[in-house]
Amino acid sequence: MLAPVLTIDGPSGAGKGTVSRLVAKKLGWHYLDSGSIYRSVAIAIQKASINLGDISEIVKVTQAMVLEFECADALIVKLNGINITDQLGLESTGNIASQVAAIPEVRAILLQKQKDFRQLPGLVADGRDMGTVVFSDAENKVFLTASAEKRAERRYKQLIEKEIDANLATIKSEIEARDCRDMERENAPLAMASDALYIDSSDMTINSVVEEVLNLIR
Repeated sequence: MLAPVLTIDGPSGAGKGTVSRLVAKKLGWHYLDSGSIYRSVAIAIQKASINLGDISEIVKVTQAMVLEFECADALIVKLNGINITDQLGLESTGNIASQVAAIPEVRAILLQKQKDFRQLPGLVADGRDMGTVVFSDAENKVFLTASAEKRAERRYKQLIEKEIDANLATIKSEIEARDCRDMERENAPLAMASDALYIDSSDMTINSVVEEVLNLIR
């Protein structure tokens, strides 16, 4: 018997991670942050000083890396035994991850790893193509978005709270550029599944989004 899956897709900064983790906790289900997988590849590439044009070396690093996900009060991601959680949220990491995600060989390597997270009692899968590609047979799908302005404001606030220098206009520009790359890439572009529930979180609280998603499951 296949475990049930809830997919939550959408652009960067829409609140997918927070909503997905809260929903998974309330349901008692497993959690997959597919974005962390690609961001981990980006960090591995940076650590190995690999040029983004060197596809064969990127593929080798992707094949060799060992990832661990620990969900306590917050998500902890380990790359080859080293905690990389703090590096995952950096804008530079996100930009590289978006480019790496467009490489077919890398997507093929990581696809099965993501599918292996499907275990009972259920899985909440957060990403950009969870409902359209990885778990296209999922019974419950959500597409969570927000305006670029709202997403930039949220990201700016997060960085400032962490005492990281940030520029709101630059963040908005990077978000829009990443959206463009994600929607226009050849392999598994960012798109809403035809059977997904559309939620615009621009003027919603996290709790109200969580409730709407839980109502879908119910």
